[in-house]
Amino acid sequence: MSKYYVTTSIPYVNAEPHIGFAMELLYADVLARAARNRGDEVIFSTGTDEHGGKIAEKAKEQEKTTKQYTDEISARFRELSKILEASNNRFIRTTDEGHEQRAALIWKQLKKDIYKSNYEGWYCTGDEAFFTEKEVKENHGICPAHNRPYEKIVEDNYFFKLSRYTNQIKEFIISGSFQIIPQTRRNEILSVLDQGLEDISISRPKDKISWGILVPGDKTQVMYVWFEALMNYLTVLGYPEHEDFKNYWPANVQIIGKDIIRFHAAIWPAMLLALELPLPKQLYVHGFVTADGKKMSKSLGNVINPFEVVNSYGVDAFRYYMLRHIPSYDDGDFSWQKFDEAYNNELANELGNLVQRIIAMTLKYVDGRLDDIPPGEHDTSAYSEALEKCHFDRALEEVWEQVRGLNQYIDEEKPWNVAKSGDQDHLKEVLVYLISSVSEIADLLDPFLPVTAKRIKQSLSGDKIIPIEGTLYPKRED
Repeated sequence: MSKYYVTTSIPYVNAEPHIGFAMELLYADVLARAARNRGDEVIFSTGTDEHGGKIAEKAKEQEKTTKQYTDEISARFRELSKILEASNNRFIRTTDEGHEQRAALIWKQLKKDIYKSNYEGWYCTGDEAFFTEKEVKENHGICPAHNRPYEKIVEDNYFFKLSRYTNQIKEFIISGSFQIIPQTRRNEILSVLDQGLEDISISRPKDKISWGILVPGDKTQVMYVWFEALMNYLTVLGYPEHEDFKNYWPANVQIIGKDIIRFHAAIWPAMLLALELPLPKQLYVHGFVTADGKKMSKSLGNVINPFEVVNSYGVDAFRYYMLRHIPSYDDGDFSWQKFDEAYNNELANELGNLVQRIIAMTLKYVDGRLDDIPPGEHDTSAYSEALEKCHFDRALEEVWEQVRGLNQYIDEEKPWNVAKSGDQDHLKEVLVYLISSVSEIADLLDPFLPVTAKRIKQSLSGDKIIPIEGTLYPKRED
């Protein structure tokens, strides 16, 4: 039995969960469910990134202890996973005692590539990141994302010899052994590597940022949050001694947003090479989600709350829109109008009505009893290939080709007319094909719309077909 390991990034707990991370969770969930359906043993890990000055700042703003604040926001990410029917069987917090202990072990293992030096640069607490002189000048000294001046920082920090690994990482990407998809993101990171990587600061003085993991052997320094957070993909498996680490690393797929590609396609691979570990097999980089064509912001009042969508429309309707109507390889847009159209036209009319019609006709004409239903016979290779390439929208389009094709088959065959003609053999032949095909559709939908797939399968799985209670997707009126 094969082992399969898929991860999301771990979001920073400086704000409530947003729709972009909800989408990332769904991507990982589809891959995890598909792997289980193939018979693989799966670890699907997500979690929260909880250290750093920005977190301490947020907690202070809300007049809470840092631990209280991180506990509350981390719990919201757990709730998001639950409400989305995400099947993750790991949830790691960087404040977990196990993570902190194993992060210290990793630091020690990296010691040959770590040195201490004086650092001078521009820093933004909002990003928990340093910026180049060029970037600061282009933005006139003000961070555009947080509308606050960059801070000029001069301090003694620990550095990681990132520059040492530039060529190796490049070779792994070009050879395809470290596959980055889509191609545009692969080209983007290769362009960065062509310019050469520079050594990076990986710690901050404790008197500047106290909320972090202490550097082993130096109580005056804490690990830089971005460097330490990347370690979660190993610590959650129990690196270095646990069987999970031995059996599941390297990851099959790591899923991230395009804003953190440099961390995951340059810094993370370098850390793994320094640890003498294999790189992940695939890094899938997704885009951003806008609302009605505009960046979401509280001031515009256009923030889409995934909890509200699921509570209003059901989890599978949300999953369907995000997985099919947000491009897997590009940025996408959420609009209530498009969502309603997809819900009514595709889920209610095309899928929901199809399933209800087939079940109703089978119950009416043969009392729900059909023997020897063969497995579906459609070519699903394009669907499988799309899943392998994290082309989720394309995989669902393949399923919908079958949905529409089956609706067309019903309209052409007109089972009601066949029933009137008294040709029982042909009628059973038509109904068997319909049940076989809709069962196959349910199997293909299972990783994407698990609740819907389960309801269809429960209706069709017994000796006698039974009606689906209620309606799969009740029509929504304006």
